[in-house]
Amino acid sequence: MEKLLPPWRLALAGVAFAVATTCLSLSGTAAAADDAAVKEADHALVAALAKGDKPAAEKMFDTQLTWTNSAGDTFGRAKVIAALPKPMLGDESSAQTSQRSYGPDLVAVQAASGKMHVLRIWAKRPAGWRLLVYQEVTQRSGPAPAALPTTNDCENPCKGVPYTAKDDAEKGILKSWGELETSVLHHDANGWTPHVLDEFVLISSGAAEPADKAFRLKQLNTPGLGPAPPVLAKTPAVRFIHFGDFVVMIAQANPYAGKPNHITRIWVKGPQTWQMAFSYQTTIQSAPEIVPPKS
Repeated sequence: MEKLLPPWRLALAGVAFAVATTCLSLSGTAAAADDAAVKEADHALVAALAKGDKPAAEKMFDTQLTWTNSAGDTFGRAKVIAALPKPMLGDESSAQTSQRSYGPDLVAVQAASGKMHVLRIWAKRPAGWRLLVYQEVTQRSGPAPAALPTTNDCENPCKGVPYTAKDDAEKGILKSWGELETSVLHHDANGWTPHVLDEFVLISSGAAEPADKAFRLKQLNTPGLGPAPPVLAKTPAVRFIHFGDFVVMIAQANPYAGKPNHITRIWVKGPQTWQMAFSYQTTIQSAPEIVPPKS
């Protein structure tokens, strides 16, 4: 015969369940409120930028703002305020826009119209949501350009980078990135998969279309070796902006030959390793071409 719980235990269990249910409900309500707040702030910013309304836009800029235009020129907050850039998508009335949260304090908004793509990363601060990253990418039209010289060797970032990690999160991200690029070098789809999220997308100036996870897996399932990925530049130094288990990575990537790219990524701490959410890569048109060493 089963033992019945005494009334006081039943009462405690009921209270615990009610508290847990209330906490979940409040958490969901807070997340919904944050989503709405970011959407409102993002729409207000886009409108202000389209009108050239500097006072309205300035209020929404984070102190660590990084702004990269479609030519790959990158500016900090002071320069953006001094000469408010004109966004290439205007008021975004014809753009497709998506929004995704990474933890409670980080939201990525991605907008696209044709070959033009814009990334905006919002950070939650004590004063409200602020724009942390703005980056434009214009993808190429027409046929692919002639292939540049390349290599099958990958020291950086596969085996190390010219940057000393400041904490365990940065160590974990650099380790995961090295393993990811090693898998790319060896066309190892199984080795690559654990290092990216399902929503992963690569958007770069040199490509004709965005490359989502399915597209990249198709590429990596083609047997072969190389080419090695671009290396992490020593200058300017990579920046990691931390939000707990979510980290924004801003850096320059130098190819074996050709012009460097300004890159922005979000990394998410997974159960086994850090995972890349997306990678935006804008070619720095004003930079000199990198010439490979003579063999």
